[in-house]
Amino acid sequence: MSSVRHEASTVDPARIPVIVAIGETSGRGEPVGVEPMELITLAATAALQDSPTSEPWIRRADSIAFCHIASWAYASPAGALARRFGATPADLFDAPIGGQWPARLLDRAAARIASGESTVAVIAGGEAQASMSALVKAGRDPVDDGGWSTDPGGPPTFDLDQLGSVAMHEAGLISPVRIYPLFESRFRFETGLDPEARQAECSELYATFSVVSEKNPYSWNGRARTAADIGTPSPKNRIVCEPYPLSMNAMPFVDQAACIVVTSLSEARERGVPESDIVYVWGGAGAEDTVDILDRSSFGRSPAMQDAMDRALHGAEIGVEHLDVLDVYSCFPIVPTLATRHLGTPKSLIPSVTGGHSSFGGPLSSHSLHSITASVREIRGGKRCALVHANGGYLTYHHSVLLAGDQHPLGYIGNPEPAVLTADPPPRAPVEDGDLVVETVSVEHSRQQEPNQAFLVGKDERGRRVAAQTAPGDTASAHALSLYRREPAREIIGATVSVESNEGNIRVRGR
Repeated sequence: MSSVRHEASTVDPARIPVIVAIGETSGRGEPVGVEPMELITLAATAALQDSPTSEPWIRRADSIAFCHIASWAYASPAGALARRFGATPADLFDAPIGGQWPARLLDRAAARIASGESTVAVIAGGEAQASMSALVKAGRDPVDDGGWSTDPGGPPTFDLDQLGSVAMHEAGLISPVRIYPLFESRFRFETGLDPEARQAECSELYATFSVVSEKNPYSWNGRARTAADIGTPSPKNRIVCEPYPLSMNAMPFVDQAACIVVTSLSEARERGVPESDIVYVWGGAGAEDTVDILDRSSFGRSPAMQDAMDRALHGAEIGVEHLDVLDVYSCFPIVPTLATRHLGTPKSLIPSVTGGHSSFGGPLSSHSLHSITASVREIRGGKRCALVHANGGYLTYHHSVLLAGDQHPLGYIGNPEPAVLTADPPPRAPVEDGDLVVETVSVEHSRQQEPNQAFLVGKDERGRRVAAQTAPGDTASAHALSLYRREPAREIIGATVSVESNEGNIRVRGR
């Protein structure tokens, strides 16, 4: 990108990482029943077809890395793909669960090429949760009736500590749909927006995303929606956890896969890849926050997200004004909101090239792999520079990576190893009878569209943080903490509520 060139690059082309082939597939409109590795094999085959040189990139790969697959268990997806294409890579890497991994794996592949450890790297991932769910619903066995792999097969297992700390579990904070609204509600309060105004912002943002999704041939939903349609609760668009209706939640029940081939600039040119097909991987940066969200200093911002984006831009010696492509993880509206507010991006720069998790689809740990492939298409189409942000956990793990149509004068400028942020955790207190100032709250609604259970983080009279949940079905307490069903409307964040301990839960008094 000429605007950041200080002098002609003297970096060895064998140490400059580039993307030369991409492949994607989506099962939208197709009969369900295909397993994840079959989808990923289709995406890898599409990547080979994307290369005009007929180069057997995957068979030549010395490194194959995989995003975590949640819809079916495999002993080693990376090894399975290698065998299917006759590759014998020295480096096989199967990433753990986490939405940050697509960007981090790309940064890792680029770093290995820049250091001379690798010549051809493949990154792949995918999910077949739609097929898996359809088979189960129909009473069909994926192995016996669908012919799915037994390597080892079955739903993958994971440790409960991957869902948070003991204290989070005790407070019922074990699901993204309950936790991300905590950040949303606190952010809204700190920015001085009333619930209606903030809901309108989220609705407009996701309506814009749906327009992008409609144009994406690999999207799952593939139709544009109005802001009113997205933001208005209804039987088909019920509130899951306040303030997000179903249309603002990630959609994991998809069949989607993607594959990327990374090599060096010299290798690409030697193999005859046209310059117009080459996309440069400048590199990126990652950061990790505390796994326990109750140790975070604030629910209104994400220091790790800010650090990952800032260091990526700083390492490249560019500002946000140099970006003309931006894709921010969008499992819930709060994530792209925090990113764009921090970066100060203009409204014209839509923070999604896929169409977002709720419209394009949210194939769990591999979603941002689709963001990378979509960004590659944008750059091949004439755009200059893209930043892709990927997020894992509960705004916990972040990685940002920069792609461009020209090489950076310094070559590769990234670092795949994340910075681990530290902070003094606020003091905590057990659940007791007394008054709490509401720091943030999330209220889960029943399928009958009524507040059913609340998840509260507050401060006691000594300023200690308390996290607790109301009992499921204690609708009176849920109503008392709800943004809705209150006449006249009042702000619950920052308000003082009187609670009593009730077998490990809380009950709101004085309703």
